[in-house]
Amino acid sequence: MDGVLSGRPLISLPGTNMITPNQTSIQVLGPAAIASPLRLAHRSGEGPGAFVPDEIRVRYQIETATGHDLPADIFFEKAGPRETLFFEPGQTKAAIVTCGGVCPGLNNVVRSAVMEFYYNYGVQNVLGIRYGYAGLNPKIGLPPIELTPKSVSDIHEKGGTILGSSRGQQPSDIMAEFLVEQKINILLCIGGDGTLRGAQDIAQEAQSRGLNLAVVGIPKTIDNDVMYMSRTFGMTTAMEKAHQILDCAHSESRSAYNGVGLVKLMGRDAGFIAAGATLASQEVNFCLIPEVPFFLQGDHGFLEALRRRLESAHHAVIAVAEGAGQDLIRVLPVETDPSGNKRYADIGVYLKEQIVKYFRQADIPVDVKYFDPSYFVRSVPANCEDALLCDLLARNAVHAAMAGKTNVVVGFWNGTFTHIPISLAVSEKKRVDPQGLLWSSVLATTGQRRQWVNQNPATGR
Repeated sequence: MDGVLSGRPLISLPGTNMITPNQTSIQVLGPAAIASPLRLAHRSGEGPGAFVPDEIRVRYQIETATGHDLPADIFFEKAGPRETLFFEPGQTKAAIVTCGGVCPGLNNVVRSAVMEFYYNYGVQNVLGIRYGYAGLNPKIGLPPIELTPKSVSDIHEKGGTILGSSRGQQPSDIMAEFLVEQKINILLCIGGDGTLRGAQDIAQEAQSRGLNLAVVGIPKTIDNDVMYMSRTFGMTTAMEKAHQILDCAHSESRSAYNGVGLVKLMGRDAGFIAAGATLASQEVNFCLIPEVPFFLQGDHGFLEALRRRLESAHHAVIAVAEGAGQDLIRVLPVETDPSGNKRYADIGVYLKEQIVKYFRQADIPVDVKYFDPSYFVRSVPANCEDALLCDLLARNAVHAAMAGKTNVVVGFWNGTFTHIPISLAVSEKKRVDPQGLLWSSVLATTGQRRQWVNQNPATGR
């Protein structure tokens, strides 16, 4: 798999909707006329590091075809330090908020952002918003805390977030008013698509009030489902831990006669963790993800495929993403969490029950070991690759904010850091392509047949 600084996106997909050049334009608060305190070269090659001119772009399409009409070129604005700033560093007050579920690397991002503000820009006033957007609502009573290089010096060694987190949004007018009262000029919002939508609401509210408030998002989700990002931070650490659990499941399954190691992994709407960990492990026999519907019963169903596997090898490992197979479970009424996400039924427990029931009725012995490491894979400290990505995302977010960019999220695309309008980043979810290389590789690795996916269970077609 491609690394942080590779030139190709990591198991990612282009958007399914056509985007136009005007959708990639970045909102700015006003002219940038203040000289940057950063000691960088004015052009690439003139010295260590270099300022990035506003006109530099990153191509969206890395591949093209010949022999027919090509789509119009789409470019993203390149991220990086600007030679002139919108905000005067000595008069700037910044704040950082972490939202949604915890994720490897949250503390890394907070630490790197604080260090960049303090030591490179000279911004000496940085606040930490507590427990997500709830900390921007004074009625909830969670005053911000001061963040300094000393207070964040070792937080990158810990999982979770020192700021606390929560799901759900607060009224945008109340959050904007709180930021005005606190005299905050810059707000860095660290989270997934729900967090980014909240950041967009704050940016739009600030714009309607004529406020000079820069709102910049930093993409965080182990599910890797934010659009126009090669990958979001936290995914590779979660995948690494999932890989370890799958190997443990393999040890358990092969140590028992007709042993089945069933592992439920995170992945509500996108199966990147399950698919990636399957490829890393090379010991998985069945990988089930939300993007590829499957059925259980019949000659070509999953349970019959599992029976054939046990007859031939007497053990099997199954990786199932939490959002897979939801159409098989009838749960009413539909509930949502505070972020508005549909609460999914537990496919892991359901699948275990169905396996046990099926083999009991067939009078075939089976020994199912069920693993649910959901919170384990996301609550650990970031690994080396995620730590590097976190640092670079954080510093580029500070660069964007100091230059007056707003309603923007820092992305990583085609080996380069970019600026993406939040509206574009949340326009849809990135998902595994069932026709793409990643899923084809999973099928080749597991040996699972295509017959029991994307078919009518009554006809097997």
